Amino acid sequence: MELRQLRYFVRIVELGSMSRAALDLDLVQSALSQQISRLEGELSTRLLQRSSKGVVPTEAGLAFFREAQLTLRHAEQAVRAAQQSRLSGTVSVGLASTTAVVLGVPLMRAMRERYPDVRLHLVESMSGHLTGMLNARQLDLAVLFDTGAARRWSVMPLLEEKLYLMRPRSTGEAPASTSMAQLEGVPLILPTGAHGLRSTLDAAFAQAGIKPQLVAEVDSLTMLMDAVCAGLGCTVQPWAALGRVQDAALRLQWSEIADAQVRRSNALCSLSDDELSPAALATRVVLADCARTLVRSGAWQGARLIHHDS
Repeated sequence: MELRQLRYFVRIVELGSMSRAALDLDLVQSALSQQISRLEGELSTRLLQRSSKGVVPTEAGLAFFREAQLTLRHAEQAVRAAQQSRLSGTVSVGLASTTAVVLGVPLMRAMRERYPDVRLHLVESMSGHLTGMLNARQLDLAVLFDTGAARRWSVMPLLEEKLYLMRPRSTGEAPASTSMAQLEGVPLILPTGAHGLRSTLDAAFAQAGIKPQLVAEVDSLTMLMDAVCAGLGCTVQPWAALGRVQDAALRLQWSEIADAQVRRSNALCSLSDDELSPAALATRVVLADCARTLVRSGAWQGARLIHHDS
């Protein structure tokens, strides 16, 4: 038995007509009649007596009508109680700079729509710093690339990103793809080892058997991308890094790293469930939903969902 069936039945009795109730409920009359038949079948009794003048409740129907009205009133009261006791509080979320570019604003919008009384505290920093903050319980949750330093975390694999060689725009067209081996001798500007991306790249360089030619190490994404645009070197970043560059298509060229194993994994990490507030638990769900929506819609280019793509 469903609440909507109770609503349908009550409205029919109130209006005394199946056709008027169908119009009022914006339903096709046959669909409404079918729902009432199912209800009567479930109760194994006739609730309505149909005649040329309309419908009237049977004795059983009249008794059911009174209880159905009461049930619907209780349901409405439950909804009001839930709305008046909405989630509130502050939730701290850590995002690396490239993640913040694509996920930050959509997350804020989704939280404002779904949980307007929850205040988000967003922290943008290197993933290594976010790891330390999460372990120190200065964050409730974070999107991280390396979960090796986890201490009683809840970890949910979220997505993986392709990486791209990004360089200053030149007269020629950049190739569609580049292998790690082809990066030998290329002047690179990369984040330091405290950044999760750097550990991914160091492992890829080692597997390719090359030593990267580092011309600078920069832990600010904006400064790093400015340096590349200024012609000081190239970098390897996920597609989202382009969001930090105004007129990126006019200033930069990029080629996908073709090596299949060279991907950056993103995991949604949080304190253990028993340490999270209801607001933080809800925020974790919203963040994951936002990421999946962005990937499936194509707004998060170069990303593929892990375990959740359907």
